[in-house]
Amino acid sequence: MASTGVLSIPNIRWFISFRVFFNARFYYPVFTILFLDIGLTLKDFFLLNVLWAASIVLLEVPSGAFADTFGRRNLVRLAGLCMVVELAIIAFVPLDHYWLLLMAFAVNRIISGAAEAFASGADEALAYDSLKALGREKEWPSVLDLLMRIQSAGFLAGMLIGAAVYDHTFVNHALQLVGLPGELTAETTLRFPLYLTLATSLITLFSAWQLVEPPVESSVDNAPPSPRAAFKLVGLTGKWILTTQIVLVLIVASVCFDSLVRVGLTINSEYYRMIGLPEAALGIMGAIGGLMGLFIPILARRLVERKSALTNFSLLAIIILISMIGQALLIPWWGVIPAMGIGVAMFLLNFFMSHYLNAAVTDSRRRATVLSFRSLANNVAYGLAGLAFFALTSGLQTDSVDGTLTAMEKAEQGDWVFAQLLHTFPMLFLVSVIALSWFAHTRLRR
Repeated sequence: MASTGVLSIPNIRWFISFRVFFNARFYYPVFTILFLDIGLTLKDFFLLNVLWAASIVLLEVPSGAFADTFGRRNLVRLAGLCMVVELAIIAFVPLDHYWLLLMAFAVNRIISGAAEAFASGADEALAYDSLKALGREKEWPSVLDLLMRIQSAGFLAGMLIGAAVYDHTFVNHALQLVGLPGELTAETTLRFPLYLTLATSLITLFSAWQLVEPPVESSVDNAPPSPRAAFKLVGLTGKWILTTQIVLVLIVASVCFDSLVRVGLTINSEYYRMIGLPEAALGIMGAIGGLMGLFIPILARRLVERKSALTNFSLLAIIILISMIGQALLIPWWGVIPAMGIGVAMFLLNFFMSHYLNAAVTDSRRRATVLSFRSLANNVAYGLAGLAFFALTSGLQTDSVDGTLTAMEKAEQGDWVFAQLLHTFPMLFLVSVIALSWFAHTRLRR
């Protein structure tokens, strides 16, 4: 059945709208350099993202269980509200006080992590069970196909607009073309992507409010909804995952692939800067990735329909490893090709995981909790990777004998440290894939 057929279901329409506006953020093309240009350091960046991951880790599984117990729609609405608050904090915080700035971004990372945790699992479980209630769950790959292509279009627009409004030179030229004085400074335009994302967060919240709870049993053993029932569900689902080998292997595979790929994506803007791309071109690269995303979901759907999971994950591992090796070479300009490979890998990974994991979870009453366990595992791994790279960055950075370095010396040292980080990626990924292969063989043999 055509992908557009699922749009006849209201919950699917609002689910897609929520996902598109929740994830397509205008600051993504300049994510790393936004932190640096706003007055924070590379060490702050890694530490803040560890804080973000820690927030998700603490709330991920409880939020999934509460979604399964009290209703998925309520958690999705709370996620939309958190997005509005997290953007408002950093969109208006003063920039002239380092510690106030650092604290504001720390609060932002905590609330952002909470939003991710509340939405993770709850929105997908609500959409999947909306199909299942109609006996149309086999159309889930069509929903994923359509969702990812619309997300790519939103991502494309966000990348182009976000990078363009971040560049004060580009904005001033645009203002002059329409007869306005182009006198904006870099300090002014660096928060333009944040203002735009704050606006779209309101659309996200509105979309969440339109969702309707599908007819699914709300608690374990038909017990009345309560915090006790929610935490009981956490324990029961954890035991079920550990004894259901295919689900356990899928979650471990998700961890192995997701952690390093996601770290690679979060530092893409600094990578592009190091291979010689100007800031205005960052949006173009993101736009190219968005265009590719219009077609990758079609490929992913065909792969899950025609190939085995082993074949698909083997192909994914090859793409990631080759891309990481290519990035470590830091090839001027042409280095954009392996960076695009990392983006393709994330599209495929998310599609594969959603398809295989939802198919493996037959009990709708625990679906959001299982998906939250997967997100929890991913974010624990992401947080540990962030801590490892923070420690490595701290160990590699040195100061002069008298405790001072010139601005140029600091910049050169920062570039060298970043290059060393890139060299560790393919080695770590290869080790994790070997360990995953052994684990999967051992578990699935049972």
